[in-house]
Amino acid sequence: MTAPYLRIAAELRDRIAAGELRPGDPVPSIRRIAEEYGVAIATATRAMATLRDEGLVQARVGAGTVVSARVGTRTVRSPAVVQPPLGREQVLSAAIAIADAEGLDAVSMRRLAAELGAGSMTLYRYVDGKDDLVRQMADEVFGQGALPEPGPDGWRAKLELVSRVQWQLCKRHLWLPRAISFTRPLMMPNAVAHTGWTLRALEGLGLPPETMLQEAITLAAFVTTVAMTNAAEVEAGAESGLSFEHWWLSQEHTSAELVGRFPVLGQLSAEVAIDLDGLFEYGLQRHLDGFALLVKG
Repeated sequence: MTAPYLRIAAELRDRIAAGELRPGDPVPSIRRIAEEYGVAIATATRAMATLRDEGLVQARVGAGTVVSARVGTRTVRSPAVVQPPLGREQVLSAAIAIADAEGLDAVSMRRLAAELGAGSMTLYRYVDGKDDLVRQMADEVFGQGALPEPGPDGWRAKLELVSRVQWQLCKRHLWLPRAISFTRPLMMPNAVAHTGWTLRALEGLGLPPETMLQEAITLAAFVTTVAMTNAAEVEAGAESGLSFEHWWLSQEHTSAELVGRFPVLGQLSAEVAIDLDGLFEYGLQRHLDGFALLVKG
């Protein structure tokens, strides 16, 4: 069975060979390919990368991706289908791309194998199954949030930094909070490195080890809680097709009734609720204000 990205690349290659797409002509965008073929963004990206590697298309500033000028000087032939060798990085990259585009539930060994054009059993060379795959995906993402050594001066600046790094990771990968557990944590070296960095930020404050660990867990739990709210809002917007503003207008009748019962609500702005970056910063600062009182003792 030909992998979806190879099939898409072959069809675009045929259009170039037939002269339907000529040198300099724009080729369909990644998003358009994904929509027309009903595939993930990752699959469309691999199809375009295949054509780019063959020299058939190229990126042009201001024009996007276009048919390469070199096409006019040679005959376009479909290459023999040779499956590229797989590696752990390719497997995790494809799995993360699926999760980013469609959510963690869309990730399965069968789906991942289809995206990579490989047999399902091939993947077991790199992962033990779905749970291990998710663990490695999450750890790969945490590795993208490298923390500086020794970091900024002062415990508060350090805790602000690690929290904001994790917040940005969760915003880029909406599925990440679901892969994190504080009671049954998965052994992920890069994630453990974040915890270790946080604990080192608390050294020298005269706190017992139990309190240091509680603070590290509580801080990370705060980040993931707000991140889950952010993920839920993004998913709700995608599923309903309604922005927060349009959804809020649709609730006008119900909200008017509540304001009648609880007048204080009429003084509040809905913009505060949807400003999750603002909510994150507010919650982070108030938490650290409280922790500062504990440190001062």
